[in-house]
Amino acid sequence: MREPRLLVASHIRPWATDPANRTNPCNGLALNAFHDRAFDRGFFTLTDDARVCLRPDLHRPRADTATLSALLLTYDGATLHPPRRAQFRPDPAFLASHRAHWQATW
Repeated sequence: MREPRLLVASHIRPWATDPANRTNPCNGLALNAFHDRAFDRGFFTLTDDARVCLRPDLHRPRADTATLSALLLTYDGATLHPPRRAQFRPDPAFLASHRAHWQATW
């Protein structure tokens, strides 16, 4: 999403469960509201190099997930644009934590 007015500050480790990292810029992603919610709900996660990894069942859409799959499949394997400042890149430990949490539910 190249329209900054549609981006929100998303957290990798949830705001509610990790107060120490609420304002840590390495715990943040710039996502639009739809992708922010999909990330928070585990419909996709990110690899350490910020590539999108979809929940496996989205590759086999059912009637109730067809629209969601269509909206997300375009991004499977895509790499998020890195922040302009290297020191603000997502912390790989936070990304690993997100992956471990959600992949356990897949």
